[in-house]
Formats: sequence, structure tokens, C-alpha cells
Amino acid sequence: MDNRSQDGTEKKRAALHNLGCKVNAYEMDVMEELLRESGYEIVPFEEDAEVYIINTCTVTNIADRKSRQMLHRAKKAHPNSIVVAVGCYVQTDLEGVLKDAGVDLCIGNNKKGEIVSILRDYLNLNDPVEKGTDAKTLDHTSVINVNEKCEYEDLLLKNTTDRTRAYIKIQDGCNQFCTYCIIPFSRGRVRSRKKEKIIEEIKGLCTRGFKEFVITGIHVSSYGSDIEHPDKRMMANQFSEKYLQDLLREVEDIPEVQRIRLSSLEPRIMTEEFVRFLSGMKKLCPHFHLSLQSGCDATLRRMNRQYTTEEFLQTVERLRRYFDQPAITTDVIVGFPGETEEEFAQTRAFLEKVNFYEMHIFKYSKRRGTYAAGMSGQLTEAQKAKRSDELEQIEKRSSEAFRASYTGKCCEVLFEETRTIGLQTYRTGHTREYIKVAVISEDDLSGKICPVRLTGLVEGEWMGGVLC
Repeated sequence: MDNRSQDGTEKKRAALHNLGCKVNAYEMDVMEELLRESGYEIVPFEEDAEVYIINTCTVTNIADRKSRQMLHRAKKAHPNSIVVAVGCYVQTDLEGVLKDAGVDLCIGNNKKGEIVSILRDYLNLNDPVEKGTDAKTLDHTSVINVNEKCEYEDLLLKNTTDRTRAYIKIQDGCNQFCTYCIIPFSRGRVRSRKKEKIIEEIKGLCTRGFKEFVITGIHVSSYGSDIEHPDKRMMANQFSEKYLQDLLREVEDIPEVQRIRLSSLEPRIMTEEFVRFLSGMKKLCPHFHLSLQSGCDATLRRMNRQYTTEEFLQTVERLRRYFDQPAITTDVIVGFPGETEEEFAQTRAFLEKVNFYEMHIFKYSKRRGTYAAGMSGQLTEAQKAKRSDELEQIEKRSSEAFRASYTGKCCEVLFEETRTIGLQTYRTGHTREYIKVAVISEDDLSGKICPVRLTGLVEGEWMGGVLC
């Protein structure tokens, strides 16, 4: 393997590891691409490299701890390498990161696109310790206060390691300030990406063979709410509905785009008009992730969620009226401060009533810096674990029932990879509803969309199928 750059110098090796959400994954793909274009050889995280980059997460205290663990793991295994902490954990605890002996360089949010120049400046220091300069003082130039007004950091993704599905970031930041959430402080206020840039990115990825595009962001429902509108009487969620509609319309008009998938949405944006618009999109996948967090109104108020369970249920019913068997998924926080047995019982009953396809159950984790961390009525870990187990059982039953309801149906499957399940090798992919499907085939189907008749559950979460 040629390990030299075009100018004949030996390439530096960089290893990257991502923690956290789909937005982090998108930004990591862009950073990897920028490094590769500048002459770095990208190697697996377990291999030797000159630079180790950890894209951190800070959504919970546990996420902070995992970020620290990965940073320390890299430094312990490779003490002479440069360990770079990037992203949300840096943003919320810069002082702590700067004191961490396992971290050489810090890069905050809204600076990830400058990773090549920041690294170059750092590496150009000629023995900074001998000069009496602590290299970490440079970190302050790589972290900005995202809670002050700042522009959207315009990154451009040209390729990803996933050859079928691409995540497209359309906005950053959040203005909701849920009492349990640190994200508005680590990501700042809502900043929307220019529609022209989004379309340019998608068209470029289409030429590389991508079939499905997942519209994502920190708070997708707020897209466009920071854009000036002539009608000042419009509410923020109406702004985003209008601008999101305009964006989706243009994405659907790109001939090479075959699937559009939306990531997490707020129930409030799913108005009658918006759902009707979505139902008219031929390329939209009928898979909707609506963040619930609790099935109890009193708990929702303590969380500062801006809807009631009745409003949420109306949204679900609206989607089921306009779409045939849509996949509706959600997030639920169990054991939020003050959650009584009665309140938990209300949540449990509500989840059974809605009958979601999938639920991501999270035990409440006290997050330093959030309002909820100081609330009274903090539950024990044992209480949270017991309640979580109960909801996980509901999730398992409802998920299996939803998938089983598709038995015998012929569905379009986007094939992604080859997997061994038990003793059998399968070609695997997802339906438009994001049902995992496994098919036995001699042909390599990766990157193809094929009709498949679903035959029933295989090995837990997978549905078996045969090509139609």
C-alpha cells in the first residue's frame, strides 16, 4: 500500500471514533473526508496512528463518562499520539477537558469543519513544551460559545462508508429547553442550513450511488424557524412546517433520489396540512419517529414538553389515517424525577394504547447543568430499572406484532449488506417502514431495491423473505 502523499512525504495516519447521535455521525463522516482529502490515511481505531479523534457525546452523564473512557483508552494505548476531543462533551465541560492529561487538543461544535487547519497549526508547533508554551492554550481558539449568536457551520458531505443510505444534516441547535436536556447548551440555538446547499449535497451523493436520504438535525422540526418571514404573526413551528415542506418538495424532485426518510420529529409539527402534504410524497418512507418521552401529562409538564398525551395521540391517529400501516417509533424516559407509581402506570397504559412499532426506552440519568438535575423526587436506580424492564416487555410485544402484521406482504427492500444469521448467509436490508429483512440469494443485492414477500420472523428482530 502506498503510504506517501502526492508531494512524496509520508502520510500521517488518523483514526476516528464516533459517539452519539446521527448528527454526530454525519459530522464525523465529513471530518473523515476532509482529513482524507488533505493527505491523511484513515485507519481503524484499533490500529496505530499519529492522531486519534473522538467525536464526543454529552447527552447524559453516562455519555460524558464514555467520552472520557474513549479518550483515555486512545492515550493509554498510544501515549505518543495526539488525542483530539471533538464536539459536545468539549462544549459543555471545556475546563474539565483542558485539565485532562489524556487529551492533547480540543475542538468544539461549529469548528469541526476546520479540523484540518486546527491540526496543522497544532502540529506545526516546534516542541511547544521546550518553548514554555502549553499547547492546550490553543484549544481556546478551537472552541467558540455556541450559545451566542453564530452561523450554521456549512459542512459538505461528498461520500460515506455506507453505500446505500446517507444522513443529511439540515439544521443545528435547539430552542426547546426540555428540563432534562443539555443539548441547547452544547449545540446552541437553532441554525438552519441553506436549502441550496442541502440540494447540492444530495445531488452529489446521488452520483455516488446513494439511494436513500435521511433528513436529520438536532431538532428537525425547527428547520427554518430562524429564517425571517414577512408574516411576523406566524408561530415558530409554522415557519419550520413551511420551510421543511419546501425542502422536501425539492428533494423529491431530484430524479435519482429513490427514498426520503425523516428522523425524529416533534408531534406539534404534524398538523393536518403537513401530514396531508407528506402523504402525497411518493418517495417518503412511512416511518415516523415522534419523541414522546412520557405518557403522563404531569410528567410532560415537568419535562417542559409542549404537548399533551391527547395531542400526541391525535398526531398518531392522523398519521394512521393518511398512511397505510405506517411505522411509528418513539423515545420514552422512565423514572423522571417525581414520577409516582400512578404516573408510571399512566405512561405504561398510554404506550399500550398507542401500540408503537419500536420504542427506545431510556432510564432517566441526572445530567449536571440541567434543571431536572436539581428536582426533588429523584428515583433510585433499582426503581428505574424495574420500570424500564416493564416497558421493554411492552416494546418487544408491540414490535413483534407490527412486524408480524406484514407477513405475506410484498415490500420494497433496500439491500445493504450480507450477514450470517445462525448457520445461513443472508442478503439483508430494510423496507420503507424500516423493517429489517433477510433474504437467501446467490446474487449480491447490495445497493439494490427489490420487491420481497415477507414470510415471518427470523432470529429475533429480522423478517425472512423471498424475492417477489
